[in-house]
Amino acid sequence: MTAQELLPGYLLVGSDEYRRSEYVSRLKARLEQTGMADFNLDERDMNRDPQIDDIIASLNTLPMGTEFRLVILYGCDKLPKTVSEPLVEYFSAPSPSTVCLVIADRLPKSTRLYKAVAKLGAKAAIDCSPMKTRELSGYLCKIAPRYNGRINPVAAEELVSRVGENTRLLVSELQKLIEIAQVPMIEKEHVERYVVRTAEAKPWDLLNAIASRNASSVLEQLSLQPARSEIRTFTLIVGRLRELIIAKALDARGEGGRLAEVLGLQSWQVKNHVKWSRKFSMLELTNALHDAVDVEMALKGSRDSELALRIWVMGLVGGDSSAGASLGTKPPYRSR
Repeated sequence: MTAQELLPGYLLVGSDEYRRSEYVSRLKARLEQTGMADFNLDERDMNRDPQIDDIIASLNTLPMGTEFRLVILYGCDKLPKTVSEPLVEYFSAPSPSTVCLVIADRLPKSTRLYKAVAKLGAKAAIDCSPMKTRELSGYLCKIAPRYNGRINPVAAEELVSRVGENTRLLVSELQKLIEIAQVPMIEKEHVERYVVRTAEAKPWDLLNAIASRNASSVLEQLSLQPARSEIRTFTLIVGRLRELIIAKALDARGEGGRLAEVLGLQSWQVKNHVKWSRKFSMLELTNALHDAVDVEMALKGSRDSELALRIWVMGLVGGDSSAGASLGTKPPYRSR
């Protein structure tokens, strides 16, 4: 790739510092290959050093001994007009031998600076917003080969669950995992064995474990829920039960594909519901919903609310007999 293939300016906007650093590191590495980076790299913190005349002069300086010069402007979120307007004017006719990186946590698309950089090309404005939880596992699968490894999507989801949503920490843990496990493909069992949970447990992991009838995961997730959160957790589980009942009913009519529409949710939110619903009989689901009335009373009027919730949940996941055997008791709240 030649300097002519680079745009004269890019805008990295978003608060994901790791994603921004990837782009910055890539361009710096390309410049360092020439051996002339010391003469062609200019980094400015615009919160501390907004000397706009010097910056414009730097942008217009010809590169020394290489094809392009790199100017990086950090902290361009709230530049005063005396600083932003000269930059806007510069980008109307930028130096073809300089690449300017404009970096900001937030910069509305309506601002003149955003528009000025975006006009440079379709790839000039780069979104560096934090990825959503559902996107992170796919991202880990994508970048694993960079570190000479691969990770199963289910294992990637488990890694996100244990580490949290900080991209830098996730990538760091992924690197360590690949080095420690020394296997062709990282599986969920490797994550469970080598990665200590540091992120606060989220109820969605518990709901998914229940829906997939993964008893060991359900027990783990129940133990990780915040103290005195039984009523909130119970409410969410009841909601998931109703979703599974609807999914099973639609599936029986061959209309499982309409689930998102019927529930008023996005398709990604219910992508596994039909598959999960097939793990239960309709009687199991409706019985669990019937029992929820007694469980709610136990949660609100008993010292053993945590136990009542656990017995109910494990009864659903493993059947009443397995729940009773594992807990050494029969559900105290059953009315039938």
